[in-house]
Amino acid sequence: MGETGVKNGIASRFRGFLPVVVDVETAGFNPKTDALLEIAAVIIRMDEKGRLHPDTTHASHVQPFPGANLEQSALDFIGIDPYHPLRAARLERDALGHVFKPIRNAVKEAGCSRAILVGHNAFFDLGFLNAAVERTGIKRNPFHSFSSFDTATLAGLAYGQTVLARAMQAANIQWDESRAHSAVYDAERTAELFCTIINTWDEKCGRPGEPPFSSSGPRENPQDEY
Repeated sequence: MGETGVKNGIASRFRGFLPVVVDVETAGFNPKTDALLEIAAVIIRMDEKGRLHPDTTHASHVQPFPGANLEQSALDFIGIDPYHPLRAARLERDALGHVFKPIRNAVKEAGCSRAILVGHNAFFDLGFLNAAVERTGIKRNPFHSFSSFDTATLAGLAYGQTVLARAMQAANIQWDESRAHSAVYDAERTAELFCTIINTWDEKCGRPGEPPFSSSGPRENPQDEY
């Protein structure tokens, strides 16, 4: 996760937080009662020029927790059979541990204090993540418990679009509707969207602490610095 050549790297770009894109697939909308079925996380890295890129993806299928509610309409929508023998699903605590360990390592390597969840309608993903952490009693949750970055909001600002598929089209990012509602696919595409928006902002407006206008006037060609 190279961050050399940029002052303080990604840690300084987001106030000590490491962005990690998360997508969950669930058996309903209530994080307290409905099953978490899939989780995927994409760690974001910064290159030597200060541009963000999706890095590694970590994911797991999840077994419904005991007593979990399974809404059939939700299962039909996402196309998941929670008890299919080929799912290779982990217990909820094991699934979170599988995803959290590389995130904790990435936070440390980047010199950050915590991970911050990035999601499309991030409150939904963070709500299910926090509920699962509470249920399983995990003590070392790498994510900030309430702060998040919402790509629906960012895409609304950047492109006037809040629906993920339409935001992708506006950002010229490939989108395959037939692969949507897979946690891995949605997380990886959302990571591309997040990086595209942030990189475009930084190129046009400058990074925090690096205003786009010098004392002698605007830069003639901001692209020369990237």
